Amino acid sequence: MARKKTRKASPLPPRGGLGASRVRLPGSEPVTAWEFVSRVIAEQRYRDPLDDAAALHERFTRGEVVLRDATPLAPDSVIEPGTDVYFYRRPAPEAPVPFEIETVYEDDAILVVRKPPFLATMPRAAHITETATVRLRRATGNEELTPAHRLDRLTSGLLLLTKRQELRGAYQELFARREVRKLYEAIAPDIGIKAPTVWRHHILKEHGEIASRIVERAEPNAETLLRDVQRLETLDGADGPVSRYLLEPHTGRTHQLRVQMMAAGAPIIGDNIYPVIHPFGEEDFDRPLLLASVGLEFTDPISGVQRCFTTPGISGLDYEWPSK
Repeated sequence: MARKKTRKASPLPPRGGLGASRVRLPGSEPVTAWEFVSRVIAEQRYRDPLDDAAALHERFTRGEVVLRDATPLAPDSVIEPGTDVYFYRRPAPEAPVPFEIETVYEDDAILVVRKPPFLATMPRAAHITETATVRLRRATGNEELTPAHRLDRLTSGLLLLTKRQELRGAYQELFARREVRKLYEAIAPDIGIKAPTVWRHHILKEHGEIASRIVERAEPNAETLLRDVQRLETLDGADGPVSRYLLEPHTGRTHQLRVQMMAAGAPIIGDNIYPVIHPFGEEDFDRPLLLASVGLEFTDPISGVQRCFTTPGISGLDYEWPSK
């Protein structure tokens, strides 16, 4: 069996909840470190408008532009093509997400929290500081906190993080091997869908596209068990009757539950992509996506203990963890 390659630690430690960026000089011509890093910063789509020449000069002065072996670079150091350079980026200002992260469980190895909607799991693209990872690292002072899996930015609910670097792989592999049972609650129009039923589709997410889509007559790569449907009495702002859908995905394709609920004729309330894609930044914190991760169950890869974490759903209805 081939041994999995281990990722080398960055020569610059995380700071303020953020790791240093690694960039590799492309092409065939050498350039100075100043030319290369200034070009990288200028080409960032989302960056701090104050990240100017003075800010870059300060990085060099502090020894915060380095090679893989931690050798500090001077502005006039010559960089050869294929060389990795590490430095700290300065992200653009972000609109604060007005919701808090709630702790569900914590021990020496893991932290389980309830992530609110609109907060990304990991730094990416326009969402850097307003992420669960950065917020929690800053709140706890633990720069090694790392999610073992991801939730969509608009999805709320249970998120598991490891507290030490040497534990990351064991828990991340647990999720990658699909050895974690997950339970979600979605609130959507009541259209008479019966449960239990299994949805199987081939879901495709093209690079550069916002939405995933179902490919007809293709081998299924996404499977979800709809465990239960329960009609709710009322929901403010809903156009008609709504129900609570209890979903257990067996796979983890991008936007899987959102796509499958739409395909079933019951798009999740508050969805800004399915069935209609809304422009970037057109978000209303008062109208979140009504989809939440409410249950995680697995055998702990370190202790061997059976773990089961639950959190109240959006609907406020009680539920029992379903048997397999």
